[in-house]
Amino acid sequence: MRSILPTIGVGLLLMTGVTMAFGSSQLPHDQALIIAAEDNDIDAIRRLLKEGAGVRARDPQGRTALMAATYRNHVEVAKLLIQAGSDVNAQDAIQNSPLLLAGASGYLDVLRMTLAADPDFTIYNRYGGTALIPACERGHVEVVKELLKTKIDVNHVNRLGWTALLEAIILGDGGPAHQTIVGLLVAAGADLHLADGEGVTPLRHARQNGYSVIADILLSAGARE
Repeated sequence: MRSILPTIGVGLLLMTGVTMAFGSSQLPHDQALIIAAEDNDIDAIRRLLKEGAGVRARDPQGRTALMAATYRNHVEVAKLLIQAGSDVNAQDAIQNSPLLLAGASGYLDVLRMTLAADPDFTIYNRYGGTALIPACERGHVEVVKELLKTKIDVNHVNRLGWTALLEAIILGDGGPAHQTIVGLLVAAGADLHLADGEGVTPLRHARQNGYSVIADILLSAGARE
């Protein structure tokens, strides 16, 4: 009996650890699904889904399997998980969702799949912004084009007091990609006179940064300081 009790005690501790880490309602194969998604292991994902792994389960970082796949830009895995019913609106512990992360990272294929799944555009990142704002900042032209085909709010203001247009100018480099993005935003109805929290307009920011081409685009569209 004495030799059995320590084994039972270890088993209970292991079970308690699993429950604390994953939650009492989640099974270990739910976590295996998230790990397989991060590792781009499609065969394991198919097997785990057949065994009943939950696509809405989360790991300790709040990531679903789809979120884990999106971080690594695993396109085929993301496709499989979305087809299996993954929530494209689910945010992790740092408020990334598949749409928000794909937009900010320039992951065009994953972005298109999330858009096809009818995402909620009122879910915002940790800066209070849409997927469009960081996409504009980082010069992801094709992502911006895709997002502007949707009902996303082109004039949404994040917690920094910046719109997509302002962020493209303030944090962009003024080069060809950001010039194109400013033109796309103007054509999509961006408010040319919506200033930042200090009252500085997009045109003034462009001039202060020495971005003459962007300033000309704004002036041609009727912008003023």
